Amino acid sequence: MKESKHKLLTLAALTTIAAGVIHLSNRVIVASSQLKEMLDFSNHNYYKWRFGKIYYTKKGTGSPILLIHDAMPGASGYEWSRVEKHLAQEHTVYTLDLLGCGRSEKAGITYTNFLFVQVICDFIKNVIKEKTDIIASGFSCSFVTTAAAYDKENINKIMFVNPVSMASLAQIPTQKDKIFKFLVELPVFGTFIYHINVSRETISDFFLDKLYYNPFHVDGDVLDAYYEAAHKGGYYAKYLYSSQSAKYMNINIRHALSTLDNSIYIVEGEDESNGAGIVEDYCKANPAIESATIPYSKHFPHIENVEAFLEQVGAFFD
Repeated sequence: MKESKHKLLTLAALTTIAAGVIHLSNRVIVASSQLKEMLDFSNHNYYKWRFGKIYYTKKGTGSPILLIHDAMPGASGYEWSRVEKHLAQEHTVYTLDLLGCGRSEKAGITYTNFLFVQVICDFIKNVIKEKTDIIASGFSCSFVTTAAAYDKENINKIMFVNPVSMASLAQIPTQKDKIFKFLVELPVFGTFIYHINVSRETISDFFLDKLYYNPFHVDGDVLDAYYEAAHKGGYYAKYLYSSQSAKYMNINIRHALSTLDNSIYIVEGEDESNGAGIVEDYCKANPAIESATIPYSKHFPHIENVEAFLEQVGAFFD
């Protein structure tokens, strides 16, 4: 009996020590990720939304364009840093950090498609206050599709940059997904799992393998900005990742897309994985959609081939 009690006390002590070490490691990772201060806070505003403050910038004059970044870990309005000044020469350019991303507040909630639909619609209604063109990237194209179906009065022309496949968006959370979400959201140990999955090395490998046409184009500043954004907010930074990984941000957009009468233009990188197939599927759902391919680019044509991307934007919006 005494031996069993001793073992339990030893186990409890070791668990406490391990938790303390991991907690300290988590704090060091968060602090070190912010040292380079890659995310610019100048020329900024905050929109006080019901689930937290949303960071945005406003530049230029003219008809409004809202830029919405992809929703991968580490994403922020920094994604548009190479094109927003050019766009601001002809437009009033609003660049968001979505809730849970970048410099916006990172709420400890489950993130869903409709949550971001409300963010987009409320931001246009309360901040921009007029009908708005939108350029959206990657996963966020699904938010804009649903928003345009939900609020037809405030969204004008739409450009999608490498939208994700509708087949993947139609997937729903499995029991395994729910368990993973639960584990990631655990204090201390779950945070450590998140930090492993969004380490700078992991982000770098993801950019090299999946996002860039030419891996030699990957800029260290871009990686640093994504790494910083992925950890800003400390403990709460993981909630967007857990929600997306567990498919809680998914929604079947096929019907919504088919009902849209907005002018829609899809831009894809020439080397994007199954890009042509994805575009074809979107065009089948809504035959009015037009598309173009940006050469020498993959997931981020607006970073890799800025000139060609801006040509397409100019042709569509101007």
